[in-house]
Amino acid sequence: MSNLFSLFQQNFPNAEHAPFLIDSHGRVISYGEMQQQTAQIARQLQASGLKKGDRIAVQLHKSPEVLMIYLASLRAGLIYLPLNNAYTDAEMAYFIEDAQPSLLLCDPSRETGFGELLKQQAASTQVMSIDAQGHGLLIVRAHHQQGDFYNVTCSDDDLAAILYTSGTTGRPKGVMLSHGNLAANAFTLKAIWGFTAADVLIHALPIFHVHGLFVACHCVMAAGASMLFQPNFDATQVASVLPKASVLMGVPTFYTRLLADAALDVSTCQSIRLFISGSAPLLATTHKDFEVRTGHKILERYGMTETGMLVSNPLAGERRAGTVGSPLPEVLVRIVTANDSFAQCDEIGSIQVQGPNVFKGYWRKPEKTAEEFTEDGYFITGDQGKISDDGYISIVGRAKDMVITGGFNVYPKEVERVLDAVEGVKETAVIGLPHKDFGEAVTAIVVLEGGDVTEQEVIAQAKCCLAAFKVPKKLYFVKALPRNTMGKVQKNVLRERFVDGCQ
Repeated sequence: MSNLFSLFQQNFPNAEHAPFLIDSHGRVISYGEMQQQTAQIARQLQASGLKKGDRIAVQLHKSPEVLMIYLASLRAGLIYLPLNNAYTDAEMAYFIEDAQPSLLLCDPSRETGFGELLKQQAASTQVMSIDAQGHGLLIVRAHHQQGDFYNVTCSDDDLAAILYTSGTTGRPKGVMLSHGNLAANAFTLKAIWGFTAADVLIHALPIFHVHGLFVACHCVMAAGASMLFQPNFDATQVASVLPKASVLMGVPTFYTRLLADAALDVSTCQSIRLFISGSAPLLATTHKDFEVRTGHKILERYGMTETGMLVSNPLAGERRAGTVGSPLPEVLVRIVTANDSFAQCDEIGSIQVQGPNVFKGYWRKPEKTAEEFTEDGYFITGDQGKISDDGYISIVGRAKDMVITGGFNVYPKEVERVLDAVEGVKETAVIGLPHKDFGEAVTAIVVLEGGDVTEQEVIAQAKCCLAAFKVPKKLYFVKALPRNTMGKVQKNVLRERFVDGCQ
């Protein structure tokens, strides 16, 4: 029964000058400075009128200051809403209306527009800006606050964050994650991946989703370790700092791009003890090529926004290419066939999970929450998988047809709704096709009404309404979509037909 930040504090180094974060310019933020800065920001958030349980929505470029705001939110008992800075105004309008945040932090270029939007639908929400360098009024005011703070008492069930994830209906859902959910995952991962205070993590992930904000940062704090905080992933830059680090967490795209960098070899990886990959399937060929090039076997794992990490290949033991490993301690995983029986060895079925890391439900959507859980309390992931006779799990597909591109989740229905609204378009089907860099490429199969609509026109419309990573990378025009006897579009047929189109 405790605030997540308080739990992390118990594992911070005794020496306050120990480094917590080193940014790409060489600026060092020690554990003592991190605690002081987060205390000041927490005090300023309270001075701005925010109280325990209020939501703070953040759409900002990655910077150390943004991470400090997240940690200050934990300390103050606020509910943190990280939002991809690629989201459009239309997407943001939905999030604001649904979450009703007390404070919205955004880039200066969007402050005026959001101010007008908030007058219309969320007049009680404050809006403030912080630039890509971490400069803004909130930070300036926080500097005048005292540097100590008594963390707000939180129970395991109190919400720490809400992360939005799309659904098959195309309307995003707020995933409610508690202090207990995040703590269970953080300390389990610290243990099974062997994190200690001596570790140095290369952090080149975004900090608006589970992988970068929770998995990476929480492992560091749970162990009192440090991280090399990169603004984004640049293969050349990451390769240059590998000799200074011991762990790299990334999406498959990181590893394909590192393999394309001539600097990557056994010598540059001598200090690395662990390479971890997740957020999208890692090709077995990438796994093998990376081992040949560096002498390291990548550790692949599996998780979701709703659950954090669920399954992992072992730190000590066989890291089997093409699998995501075995369930984490205290996590129960079962595979259920179409007739609701438990799958046998290597039999494909629906992956269902239960554990202290599993989310509390969808924000203000009790009916949707009930739909996603079985009567005996297992969360239905929507993924299809199988388990080998020695316990290794393989993900073979996604029942909900989600596309994972560059580590980001894209639900086809959300994209289809935008494309179907383009004048001259009759209907569309969005699928994911293999892509050597992104893992999967968002691809749209389009049926026209008979007019003269170009690919460029459809893409332009999509860019106005969707985050860039959701915009189709390729369009194919067809006379009709293949359907089964029930009239359902056969996306498996489309994937087979166009599989070679996005390499």
